[in-house]
Amino acid sequence: MSESAATPPRSPAELERRLELLDLHLRRERNAHSSTQHKLKRQRIEEQHFEQQEEEGWLTVYLDMLTLLLVMLVIMLAFAGKQALREADSAPSPAAPLVQQSPAMLEDIPPAKDNDLLQGLDTRGLGKDVEIIVNAESVSLRVSSEILFAPGQADLSVEGLAVLQPLLGMLRHSPHRISVAGHTDSIPIHNLRYPSNWELSAARAGSVVRYLQANGIASSRLQAIGMADTQPLADNQQAAGRAQNRRVELILEKPLESAD
Repeated sequence: MSESAATPPRSPAELERRLELLDLHLRRERNAHSSTQHKLKRQRIEEQHFEQQEEEGWLTVYLDMLTLLLVMLVIMLAFAGKQALREADSAPSPAAPLVQQSPAMLEDIPPAKDNDLLQGLDTRGLGKDVEIIVNAESVSLRVSSEILFAPGQADLSVEGLAVLQPLLGMLRHSPHRISVAGHTDSIPIHNLRYPSNWELSAARAGSVVRYLQANGIASSRLQAIGMADTQPLADNQQAAGRAQNRRVELILEKPLESAD
């Protein structure tokens, strides 16, 4: 006998119950599948959000680094500009034009009571770089340090020697005592050779004195004086004023034989 013949026919109620069970099982499977899909979708969304946050975080760090670099560049440019302005302000400026008094002007100056300070001084041919100042007791020959020396140096330049050379003939035959005074501006100098402007101004005056002595001026008539920035002619706050203050003056005093 076959199995189908042995199995009794199922009632409609039992078939309906089995359909309900199958339907319930199908709904459970669908719900489980839907839940799984929902979880997977949520996981993908979370992963995309995390990746987006990670990418945005990297971009934020990159932009912060660029901002810092830009700020540092601006600061460096600002300091470089200030340094450039400071160096330009402290650099030697072109010497201010010197006013030379002509021999005709000197002839109009009345002589001193005890002595004619201009006696034996042939001021012709001294050149435009020598300024002549006649005082009550002395005559000053003023020359810009920028012509005589390189910045921060005390060795006579070629241009400086050319300016001093015409003075030799006049000074050899004059009876005056000669004081050579070196002057600087107020900007401090500090190096191994010249710790301050005192040493620099004295060294420059000494260089001129040695040049005069080596060219026939008696050493008994000479003296070197370092004045630093104690006797400015112009305002040291201005570049033009500092250029005018950097100078060497040859001060011709009363002749030795008529000094009191």
